[in-house]
Amino acid sequence: MEVQELLYQMFMSNHRFTCRFDEAWSRLVWTMTARSNFKHLLYNVRKDAQKVSRSAYPTLWRERAPTWMRRDYWETLCNIWAVERWQQASTIMKLNRAANPEANMHTSGSVSFATHQSRLEKELKRPPTFQEVFDKTHKKKGTDQYISDRAQEVAESYSQQMTEKYAGEEE
Repeated sequence: MEVQELLYQMFMSNHRFTCRFDEAWSRLVWTMTARSNFKHLLYNVRKDAQKVSRSAYPTLWRERAPTWMRRDYWETLCNIWAVERWQQASTIMKLNRAANPEANMHTSGSVSFATHQSRLEKELKRPPTFQEVFDKTHKKKGTDQYISDRAQEVAESYSQQMTEKYAGEEE
């Protein structure tokens, strides 16, 4: 049995769903979450290996395998990370993220947009508008100031488009 399937079966041994759709949906969400978590796990393992070995060269990390990972898997990963093509792709992605630091900025941390929407609905005792949720997740807490110029531009553009689209419908 594949490791991913085994882990999912362990998850399912603790959870039950009332209909097949919910079970299928849970598998999709579980898989997406597992992939994201594994990606972050590998990032942290690389950083730890780099720190412990005092080297940026993955070939020198081979002797520093995490205790929870099979040694042959670790050595294979180190070989992959050492390849020039992987190094170049990693550098390009790092530069792309650094080139536009505002692209993914918000103040909600790991709390989803939907959770903020639900909380705001309870607070306001009515469904919040998209603008209200956006403001909640893109303004500095306790102020009326957006966290970036880009966030302010998006909010103003959205507000203007809604005004133009629905102008005259309030009568």
